[in-house]
Amino acid sequence: MQIVQTERLSLHHATLDDAAFIYDLLTDQTFIDNIADKGVRNLDDARAYINESLIKSYNTHGFGLFLTKLKSDGTPIGLCGLIKRDVFDYPDVGYAFLPQYAGQGYATEAAKGAMTYGRDELGIKRIIAITSPDNKGSIKVLEKLGLHTNKTIDFMDSENLLFEPD
Repeated sequence: MQIVQTERLSLHHATLDDAAFIYDLLTDQTFIDNIADKGVRNLDDARAYINESLIKSYNTHGFGLFLTKLKSDGTPIGLCGLIKRDVFDYPDVGYAFLPQYAGQGYATEAAKGAMTYGRDELGIKRIIAITSPDNKGSIKVLEKLGLHTNKTIDFMDSENLLFEPD
């Protein structure tokens, strides 16, 4: 099911049929270094991640990380959407793209679309973000989205920057 459409991208609910792509994304070293090792080692693990993380979030919260595809040919290039974590009062915007699609504005475009969807369609009043202080690319994206940081937080046993709207 398509959720958001931007100029170059479409964001959809992920399904178990997306396991091969999810495996490729979650086992990429850039993903592991900048986000986390999600324990995906094979296609069965990828299907479990889709079911227990992505689909569960859609069913529980009405949103989550969406499979992000190029509109031109339907190629999946990443995940982008909103995440509701128990440790935060507000959802945070999150994204991850295969390395060959980095630096082309896709993360900013997809995240803007996801945030607009959250505000306009779901009535979410405040959306935050977190990232590692070392993730310079993500920091640039979050700043382009109009989010700013002025404090660090301990999240998942490491220091992270908390980004918030004005």
